[in-house]
Amino acid sequence: MPAKAKKPVKKAPAKAATKAPAADAPNNFPKLHNAMWPGLVGKGSPGAEPFIDLDTMLDLTAKAEVNGQRFDGVDLFLYDPHVSIDLDDDGIKKLAEKIQSKGFEVGSVVAPVWFDGSAMGNEQQRTNWVTAVKKACRIAKKLRALGIRPGGIVRIDSAAGVHDWAKDPKGNTKLIAKTFKEGAKVAKDAGERLAAEGEICWGAMHSWKWMVALLEEVGLPKLVGFQADMAHTLLYTLGYNAPEHRIVPPKFRWEPAAFHEAMKKMTKALRPWTIDFHVAQNDATVKGSGSHDKTGKHCMATDPNGKLNIARDAGYWMRDDAGKVTKKFRHICWDGCMFPNEVLMRQQTWNDILASMIQVRENHGWRA
Repeated sequence: MPAKAKKPVKKAPAKAATKAPAADAPNNFPKLHNAMWPGLVGKGSPGAEPFIDLDTMLDLTAKAEVNGQRFDGVDLFLYDPHVSIDLDDDGIKKLAEKIQSKGFEVGSVVAPVWFDGSAMGNEQQRTNWVTAVKKACRIAKKLRALGIRPGGIVRIDSAAGVHDWAKDPKGNTKLIAKTFKEGAKVAKDAGERLAAEGEICWGAMHSWKWMVALLEEVGLPKLVGFQADMAHTLLYTLGYNAPEHRIVPPKFRWEPAAFHEAMKKMTKALRPWTIDFHVAQNDATVKGSGSHDKTGKHCMATDPNGKLNIARDAGYWMRDDAGKVTKKFRHICWDGCMFPNEVLMRQQTWNDILASMIQVRENHGWRA
């Protein structure tokens, strides 16, 4: 008996020309995405809570609704048990069909560079790092070809500890940059771009100044850029893991003027490199969970201890120095990791997050 034909992933039909929207019409760009990796990060290891499977994360995202508005898509972590980095072509098609069935598109994807690789490691670890990027670019390219991924980047990190990096800051930064350049070649061949996430647990990426220095050392702005996460980058201003690069005053008590000046200085340096953006909240503390090292603690969108005004402070990244919307991000993504599963399984959690995302879009988005 011949094998049953696979159902192809249907591309969205071309939209008919429409009249210009009314001046008071709501913004429809950037598209609003939810990250799937809160079901993975800090989960599954000994002593940690179990993973939340991809189907459940997709269902929770699909059910979120605020005044008739919903999420437009998802960003993916290409790692088991969500998406195997070695997924074959048939598996990629099935993944696309599953996501499309929820009414979603795919945006950015995370390359699993940490587990047996490091951009600052020995030759084998650096080879493993590049291999993970190559495999991630392959999946990203396939999803794009299937018509379900109109935009987005492949996320990377140095996968190197801050203390190891600090033994030779300049030399190790050059080594990481060399590995990033090798990854950039792979990305270019696949028609992709890489974005390095600024997170205080990664060597050469743990401060705003070192992040800029690394990107300048790579020197390939069209291929390797920065992924800004509101929660992680807030800690850049505080100099956590890099006191010499602290921007706010020593006795900072969250005075609005000092906060504003610090955010302006940091984003002025990093915004030109920023090609992917995560909306998030932070209470200015750090947290680790399971095997995940301590990094900026994500808070829920409604957390009263959060230090950010999400709808306002997203503008530091989404507007230029003159306050004009840059329109650089076709989509933005909510990122909130290492919450208890009980919190993640509440539908209200995702409704609250979606409400914050909508407000960010209304404040700093555009109509197209």
